[in-house]
Amino acid sequence: MERARRADAERNREAIVEAGIRLLAGDSRASMAEIAAAAGVSRVTMYGHFASRKDLVGAVFSRVMDESRTTLEGVDLSGDEMAALERLVLASWRIVGPGRVLLAAAREELGADGVRDRHEDAARRLETLVRRGRASGAFRTDVPTAWLVTCYQATLHTAADELLAGRLAERSADRIVLATIRSLFAAPASSGS
Repeated sequence: MERARRADAERNREAIVEAGIRLLAGDSRASMAEIAAAAGVSRVTMYGHFASRKDLVGAVFSRVMDESRTTLEGVDLSGDEMAALERLVLASWRIVGPGRVLLAAAREELGADGVRDRHEDAARRLETLVRRGRASGAFRTDVPTAWLVTCYQATLHTAADELLAGRLAERSADRIVLATIRSLFAAPASSGS
């Protein structure tokens, strides 16, 4: 009996998180009641799993970040560092662009630090690429690695904000994000006097 109850609770939690992903991807202000209804559970059940909207958004964003991590780990970062960076940027944008509404909800509920904390694995992988690119001379060395990683994430997130605000066209966003990050990372050309 207890095992059946636990399995039911796990199914409810999963349904709530999945409904949260769907609704928050379209409306960053989706309410707990709307998400509970979409999950097919009562508000009491919802609050039994998530005491606050912040808790729910945190669980939803963590799930999306876990799924994103799997996708990004599949990106080939071998070979030419700038080409590897470009592959990573485009793969990242395919996640961030469509997830821009959920990202806005996460930043509103979790704050910048809460969002940043959930990017740690992706940041570590990028740091490794940056160090390799700096050692080969492909990437700039005049600013810290951590700064380049921060600028990378900020560029993706700002582009998502600009899409939401209608100031960046979806059809050109990937090209603009890629050009911006490429220019941020590229080693300056030597003046060769």
